[in-house]
Amino acid sequence: MRGGGGPEPGGLKRGIQVHTRRQKEARTTVMSETYAKRLSAILLDAVTDKDPQMQEQVCGALCDFGESKPAEVLSACEEHLRLHEKLAHPYRTIILRAMEIVVSNHISELDKDTARAIILLASNEMTKVKELVSDWQQAASSVLVAVGRRFISSVMEELLSKFQPGLLPHPCTVHTLASLSVSNVFGVVPFLTSILSTMLPMLGAAKHDSMKVVFCCALQRFSESILEYLANLDQAPDPTVRKDAFASDIFGAYDILFHQWLQSGGAKLRLAVVEALGPMSHLLPSEKLEEQLPKLLPRVLAFYKKHTETVHVSKSLGQILEAAVSVGSRTLDIHLNSLLAALHAQICVPVESSSPLVMSNQKEVLRCFTVLACCSPDRLLAFLLPKLDTSNERTRVGTLQVLRHVINAAAAQMEVKKPVILSSMKLPLLDTNNKVKRAVVQVVSAMAHHGYLEQPGGKAMVEYIVQQCALPPEAEAVSSGPEPTTGDLQSRVHSILPSRPQIQKLGADSEALAADSVRAISVSTLYLVSTTVDRMGEVLWPYLLEFLVPVRFTRALSPLCRSLVHLAQKRQEAGAHAPLIQYNGNVHLPSPYAITTRLLAVSSHPYVGDGRGAASLRLLNVLHQDIHPALGQRWVTAIPLLLEHLDEYSEETLSQKEWEEKLLVVREEEKTRVSLLWEQEEKTRFLRDSLAVVSDNTWVCHLTLEMCKQLPNYNGTPLEKNFLYKCVGTTLGAASSKVVRKHLRELLETARYQEEREHENRSESEANKVRSALILCYGHVAAGAPRELLLARVEADLFWNMSECFSTKVLGIKVETQDPALRLSLVQSVCMATQAICSSAHSSSFHLSRKAELVAQMVEFIRAEPPDSLKTPIWKKAMLACTYLVTLEPALEEQVQADLIHSCLHRVMAVLPEPEEGDSPQEVSAAPTVGGDPQELLLFQSLYLDTVQVLKDLLTSLLLWNMTPLGLQVMLEHLSPWIKSPRGHERVRAVGLSACLLQFFLQHLQISALVPFHNLGLLIGLFSPRCADLWPATRREAVSCIHSLLYLQLTCVGFSRDYQDDVAEQLLSLKDGLVHPDPAILFHTCHSIAQLIAKRLPPDQLINLLLTLFESLGDPDKNCSRAASVMINCLLKERGNMLQEKVPEIVSVLRSKLQETQEEHILQAAQHSVFALATHHCASVVSNLLGSPLPFDSHTCTLWRALALEPGLAAQVLGLLLEKISKDVLFEESQAFLLSSTPDRVATLLPLAATCALHEVASAPASGPAVLELYPQLFVALLLRVSCTVGVQPPRQLQAKERRSASSGLASRSLEPCSSAVDALQAVLVRGGNEDVVQCMELDGGWQLLRTSAGHEEGVTRLASAMAKFAGPRLPLVMKLLFTTQSSMYEVQRVTSTAFLAELLSSNVVNDLMLLESLLYNLMARQKDTSARVRRLVLHGLANITLGSPDKVQTHSPQLLTAMIGGLDDGDDPHSLVALEAMVGLARLMDLVDAWDLHAVLLHIAVRIRPFFDSERMELRSVSIGLFGHLNKACRGDCKDVFLEQVVGGLVPLLLHLRDPHAPVVTACRFALRMCGPNLECEELAAVFQRHLQEGHDLHFGEFLNTTCKHLMRHFPDLLGRLLSTSLFYYKSSWEDVRAAALMLTGFLVLHMEAEQRPQVDLEQLLTALQLLLKDPALKVRLKAVKTLGRLVKFA
Repeated sequence: MRGGGGPEPGGLKRGIQVHTRRQKEARTTVMSETYAKRLSAILLDAVTDKDPQMQEQVCGALCDFGESKPAEVLSACEEHLRLHEKLAHPYRTIILRAMEIVVSNHISELDKDTARAIILLASNEMTKVKELVSDWQQAASSVLVAVGRRFISSVMEELLSKFQPGLLPHPCTVHTLASLSVSNVFGVVPFLTSILSTMLPMLGAAKHDSMKVVFCCALQRFSESILEYLANLDQAPDPTVRKDAFASDIFGAYDILFHQWLQSGGAKLRLAVVEALGPMSHLLPSEKLEEQLPKLLPRVLAFYKKHTETVHVSKSLGQILEAAVSVGSRTLDIHLNSLLAALHAQICVPVESSSPLVMSNQKEVLRCFTVLACCSPDRLLAFLLPKLDTSNERTRVGTLQVLRHVINAAAAQMEVKKPVILSSMKLPLLDTNNKVKRAVVQVVSAMAHHGYLEQPGGKAMVEYIVQQCALPPEAEAVSSGPEPTTGDLQSRVHSILPSRPQIQKLGADSEALAADSVRAISVSTLYLVSTTVDRMGEVLWPYLLEFLVPVRFTRALSPLCRSLVHLAQKRQEAGAHAPLIQYNGNVHLPSPYAITTRLLAVSSHPYVGDGRGAASLRLLNVLHQDIHPALGQRWVTAIPLLLEHLDEYSEETLSQKEWEEKLLVVREEEKTRVSLLWEQEEKTRFLRDSLAVVSDNTWVCHLTLEMCKQLPNYNGTPLEKNFLYKCVGTTLGAASSKVVRKHLRELLETARYQEEREHENRSESEANKVRSALILCYGHVAAGAPRELLLARVEADLFWNMSECFSTKVLGIKVETQDPALRLSLVQSVCMATQAICSSAHSSSFHLSRKAELVAQMVEFIRAEPPDSLKTPIWKKAMLACTYLVTLEPALEEQVQADLIHSCLHRVMAVLPEPEEGDSPQEVSAAPTVGGDPQELLLFQSLYLDTVQVLKDLLTSLLLWNMTPLGLQVMLEHLSPWIKSPRGHERVRAVGLSACLLQFFLQHLQISALVPFHNLGLLIGLFSPRCADLWPATRREAVSCIHSLLYLQLTCVGFSRDYQDDVAEQLLSLKDGLVHPDPAILFHTCHSIAQLIAKRLPPDQLINLLLTLFESLGDPDKNCSRAASVMINCLLKERGNMLQEKVPEIVSVLRSKLQETQEEHILQAAQHSVFALATHHCASVVSNLLGSPLPFDSHTCTLWRALALEPGLAAQVLGLLLEKISKDVLFEESQAFLLSSTPDRVATLLPLAATCALHEVASAPASGPAVLELYPQLFVALLLRVSCTVGVQPPRQLQAKERRSASSGLASRSLEPCSSAVDALQAVLVRGGNEDVVQCMELDGGWQLLRTSAGHEEGVTRLASAMAKFAGPRLPLVMKLLFTTQSSMYEVQRVTSTAFLAELLSSNVVNDLMLLESLLYNLMARQKDTSARVRRLVLHGLANITLGSPDKVQTHSPQLLTAMIGGLDDGDDPHSLVALEAMVGLARLMDLVDAWDLHAVLLHIAVRIRPFFDSERMELRSVSIGLFGHLNKACRGDCKDVFLEQVVGGLVPLLLHLRDPHAPVVTACRFALRMCGPNLECEELAAVFQRHLQEGHDLHFGEFLNTTCKHLMRHFPDLLGRLLSTSLFYYKSSWEDVRAAALMLTGFLVLHMEAEQRPQVDLEQLLTALQLLLKDPALKVRLKAVKTLGRLVKFA
């Protein structure tokens, strides 16, 4: 290795010569003739490939070979066929086809000997077997025909040798003679006299129909050749040849064909005979033809009945008719009727669009009609025209087709027949069949072109066309009959009209042509007739105007207007200012008013009907002079603006309102525009300005009359009728008042109106008044009766009679009345009676059996009243009656008692009272109004107060039946919904009633022994939140309730009733604080109340109180809910130390409460509660929360986040969670299936729950200080947790839970262990102040990668990169912890820590923090790790130094290179991933390491990576090839010569891998070749590499390889042998594209080699390899092999 200096000139070429000397000595220098045969033999052997494409390629190769060596190829083919007698005929066919092509292309180069050999071979191949094998024998025949173009004598000699008199020739011999006669007319016709004379006796010897068919075909071709020869005598070699020379032989053949074969032959033969008789008839003598016609014509016509494919019959018949006409035969007159009948039957056959034979037959039949029309026009029309009167669809359509054809084809003969033809069209015009319609339209089109419509009756044809233009839309269908001919008008429609939707054709079974198909051709015809036939102007104008107004022609308006515009413009050009419409008494023409009205009305919806709006406006513009002379100047400017507006919009975007305004008047708001725009808009006031311009009252009146007259025409189109009404209004605005009144009256009289129905009310009956009075009488009787008599008679007499009077009977059924007065009477009477009973001295012992019935009756009356109004005393009276009834025996059942309480509370509580001072605005707005009368207000207040007092009495009466704490609780439970009501007046009433009941209970409670008050906590919990109620009265009453409950507790435990408790009395002093509306003072008072309650509440009642307060968190009154939260927190703070055993229950309640609502204040309350509890029992709370079901619901998550409210507690919780994560087993391995090869990893439950909990705690903003305190531990623990959970399944119980949820259709949030760890890590990063790290990872997709097994390493890498970028100061402690993981028992943890540390080296932060040395030391120490993944990551990290600290690379280059080369030699990695990473690292280090250190290992690296060029793994190929390019780039200098061998050895692999199936390999090859170019010392080749192989440019591989091989052979000819031998190695590549590329390389090298390079080529080896590839399974490879073989022709 030299240091410094440039390369020695010519060093590369001398080096190549050294390497190729042995090959040059071993090569032969002469190619013998046997090589060409060998090459041809290989190609010919490949013919037997089964793939047709391959066979065609072989054929092409033979033809290419034949281009340079035609004689040799033909000789080889001839020899191959001759020696391989058993070669199957399909392969023989291919070879013969190749021979035909070579012969055809090189016929002038063939010598006689070669031609003779080919003729003999082809003749032998053609006649080898007696059976007919069409492809094979046809190919041989084609060879003879090709040779016969030059060597006609030799071919004819060979053919005639097999065409001997007395012997029946081979069919193919005859066939070849026939083909020759067509291909070489001038060469064969002179032989035909002898051929025909020889053939004539053979005709009688032919026994089989197949042979006879061949003779028929030959006679047909011979006849056609003779006729062509005679037609071109001026060019013929023998101009003396005459038709008579063949007449006798042709007639002799005709006699046999017609009289023998036609009589007894099969169908195919008979058809061949008929086909031959056509051209033969032209060669018959005139007298013989005339003699035979009477027999010939009927026989030919008979074939129409016997054969389905009749095109050949029709063609032959046409030729016979032409021959007969040419000789002036009179026989045609005799057979004319039968001819016409047969031909007409053929034309009436329905045409299948997919059958070209049927279409061709119809063309031939029409050709026959042309012949007959020219010779017998009268008889033809006499036959055809009556056919038009038939009702048969096919007959009529076929006749019309013939008629159209003869009108076009025999115009001169039909000229005098125009009136007859026109009159015959009357019935077809009435036919409704769509196929007939289309045929008629086509006939009318032909008539227009030839002047028929100018005759009398022509206008009927025009009207018919217009009628078809107005057909309604229907489904498209296929047309019957042939398409218009070239001479027809319809054939030019698409070149004149704008593009139209094409008529979609259906199947041949369609029986009816759609109307739209008829309409489309009619529209086209009308426009063409109007625009292209000048003579039609006088016919159509002004006749077409008659079709504008009638409604039935509405759909034809658009084509009518287009045609009329064209006609009018032509007349304007011719007649200058003359009026266009000359009425001259023509009453059928529409008036100018009718035209204006019609066109204006249809313009209102301009895009309907093929855009008839624009067409109508254009017609109005053209007719302005005829509408009114004064309109010209105005319309010339206004209408183009309207049309321009339509062009700017479409049917979907046009504003209908704006368009109508443009047609009528201008909107007022438009008048504010600038002057220029205003001038343009002024021109769009079309109708109003037109009326103003005319300024003629008479004209306006006529226009108005016409508009009114046309109104009924638009009953079917209401939108247009509506617009026409607007037009009438606009015109009336310009007319005189008298006219206006008249027309308005007429319009109004036509209007219709609808009336609404009326309903009558019915009056009430007066009979109930009597019954009401009677019931009241019974009540007063009870009230005034003596008490001792009352008890005995009250049920039997009073209550029974009241019931009878209250109810009536209908058909024997008891029916209660709905009269309110009657109900009130009954309630009042029952009340008086029960009051009288209770006042009796014996009431306590009285048993009222109807008690339950009466109570139910009262409850029903209470329920029947409106729920929120108090208009009658019926509630008060009914409850008062119930109050008296309750005190009587027997006791009510619990359900009846509950119904009574519920009904009374439901009605009284819902009454809205009059607003009072101090009420909330909501209550004031909701209060009822009873009128402004003070007396009414006073009555309402009095009734309300009385009703509430009665309710209190009723409830206390019911309470007396059960004076126990339980009874009290039951009563208060009834009031509980109202205590918690969202309406303030209901709460204040309920709490007031509760205070009354508690006071009543306290006063009447009789304690005989100490009893526990078990319900105390529940009841205090019910009233405590009400201390913060929005209503002050409620707050005061709530304190009173608590005060009573505390004294009840004291009473139950033995204190006397008059005992004064200091704590309980302090409650009363707090009432003043509850009056203040300030929330701060209010909640402070609630806190004080809770402190007092905590002092007196028994320990066993604390949990009940807390649970009840937890329920109150969901109170609809937000103040009460917040008060409950304040009290809970106070109780937990004051007495939370007593709740150790209740922690699970409290946590459970908090979670369930959070599940019920998502209110923010409840969320905060729950958080404060769990926080307060955790300050006493942190470990217990954490343990209980960890026991919550996974995945944690949102409520559990809320509780976890509450533990972060105080930094000290948060740090304690995080420490506990870290301990749970780290100390337990991370996962368990289990065999899910017996046959499973690898066990499943299942996460353990506790670390998973702790991870989820840590995520929630760290998510709380308040946890920031605690997270910062434990940041390194949290980061490392969670990162390693992520690594251990990648691919780990959730615990079995969670999987089962998810399956149950999925099967039941319930949505369940899945819990993935790895994702939970990633989420926790994200939360720690965010809370630790590293939001940038999280965002960076999110943008790069790093978090998603971190979760997957395949992307975990990349995810760790991206995380490390983000940490280095945004969290550098935190890395020292993190790295210190990660260093300790080197000895982890879990491989995944070692991999993760190594990946993280490896990526840090790509950042300069490790250098800034002075961590580089320790990091490198730690990574290098891991090179011996048992895990290949770790070793690979170590190499990746070491290479990262090029990014983070490139200036340090040279300092550590020996260690780095040693590590990388060690990776190349890593033998413990079966997948070579370590070697792959080593190669990647070397490529990165290449430009930075010390040059001397690199040169020392350069050759070793190149040798070591060479085997990877052809690795099965794409990554190894791409990286090794890319590294090879970097080595080439680095070796430019003194090491070139040392490295030259590697460059030469790698050239072929690089070229061929450009066709690698993987794009990265191709990219690497492009780079490597560009780098190799300068080392080859060939500027042209380097330029080729640079030009073709640039990144991003498409590569045409064939062109590039061709150019490369050309330069290689030009500058490095001695490399040929080596390049070819290397390419042979790739013939066995596993990639078919590479094998094909190797063949291309071989072919191009051979293409550009020189003769002196032949000794380098081991031709035998090359041919052997190519022969093997001809059997390759890939078709493309076999094709390339054939093409390469074709290139080897230059060795021949």
